[in-house]
Amino acid sequence: MLFANIDLLDENLDYRAHQWVGVKDGRIAYRGDTEPSAEEAATYGEVYDGHGKVLMPAFYNAHAHAPMTLLRGYAENLPLQAWLNDKVFPFEAKITPEDCYWGTLLACAEMARYGVVSFSDMYYHMQEGARAAIDAGLKMNVSDTLIAFGDVGLDDLPLRAQDDRLIHDLHKAADGRIVVDCNIHAEYTSNPRAVADMAAYAKERGLRIQLHASETKLEHEECQQRHNGLTPVRYFKSLGVLDVPVTMAHCVWVDDEDIDILAARGVFVAANPASNMKLGSGFAPIPRMLERGVKVCLGTDGMASNNNHDMMQDLYLLALVYKGSTGDPTVVSPKQALGAATRMGALSQGREDCGLVKEGMKADLCVLDVTGPSWAPMTDPLGNLVYAGHGSDVCLTMCDGQVVYRDGMWPLVDVERAKAEVAARTKRIMDEL
Repeated sequence: MLFANIDLLDENLDYRAHQWVGVKDGRIAYRGDTEPSAEEAATYGEVYDGHGKVLMPAFYNAHAHAPMTLLRGYAENLPLQAWLNDKVFPFEAKITPEDCYWGTLLACAEMARYGVVSFSDMYYHMQEGARAAIDAGLKMNVSDTLIAFGDVGLDDLPLRAQDDRLIHDLHKAADGRIVVDCNIHAEYTSNPRAVADMAAYAKERGLRIQLHASETKLEHEECQQRHNGLTPVRYFKSLGVLDVPVTMAHCVWVDDEDIDILAARGVFVAANPASNMKLGSGFAPIPRMLERGVKVCLGTDGMASNNNHDMMQDLYLLALVYKGSTGDPTVVSPKQALGAATRMGALSQGREDCGLVKEGMKADLCVLDVTGPSWAPMTDPLGNLVYAGHGSDVCLTMCDGQVVYRDGMWPLVDVERAKAEVAARTKRIMDEL
């Protein structure tokens, strides 16, 4: 595809008008302010009229639980522990592999609608989750959840064989779109032996780890009580978890020493502003993290705690809430927020050749229709995108050069069937509870 005479955000997230971008063999083959020759243009195929549009890197959702589409609207207005123990865990115990497939497929359609091409996911039955991502044409960092109570190690758990199978069957599958990560659900749902085993397992295989940390004040304080004053960050560090690439979701209650550790160890922190606000968990100290060099990315979390995959909503919150909570309108600039949602998200997934509108990079792109009234005047394009844009402004999403959403249509997903399947499966589970 050749995007013709289109405004865009370049590799520095600077706004450039009247550009040309050629996509070929899944990558950005040309970007410039002049039209390529007729001979070269013909090699890109369809010419996409860029009038009234903005081209930008697609979004990378750094923390999600895609099958939880099944739980949207199910456990409302509860704090995290009651939400998990009284509602979510009992529901999840009823979810089958096929339920996981359909929940993930509908989540993929929703994400594609909102310009998301890749997501990091931790859940159960992840062979089926990955199958859904492949069918939808998206990228996925897939991890099966480690929960280990009692004095058991990784070798004592079915998860060990499941992870071996995931790696064998799916790591780098679908031309590299699927990446297998390791997983530790949280400090409070696992024991030190299993955590250390998982860290060693990931290090031996060169894999990344996804986990939750310091999401609530209660979690943070109880961890200190259980582990001689160690916070979750310091607890995971003591067990070797930070010796491999890690994405920690939430980090709402981290202290200054934690932040210094996160920065020094190159940990990616997946901010989840919508989810943390909805569950009343608090506000992660993102401005302090950015000041100290922590690599901040952005996630939507699960659909029982957000309740949508509209990354532009979370982008808006990331850029806005800290101005109010700190009393400083200069913190978390639009460019920082956009970087968290795009390039930093790609890097958190180990996707070095993604997340930038630049020649040679993977063609992971989304197009925004900026002809609506909320975009006028275009005095500050980045400000408009972050503070006035909406996920519904996305009119095209491309993953590895393949269009996965365009103008209300999903070329690879039967969305009506996915909606019906999810509704029926949710009803079945609720009837069983």
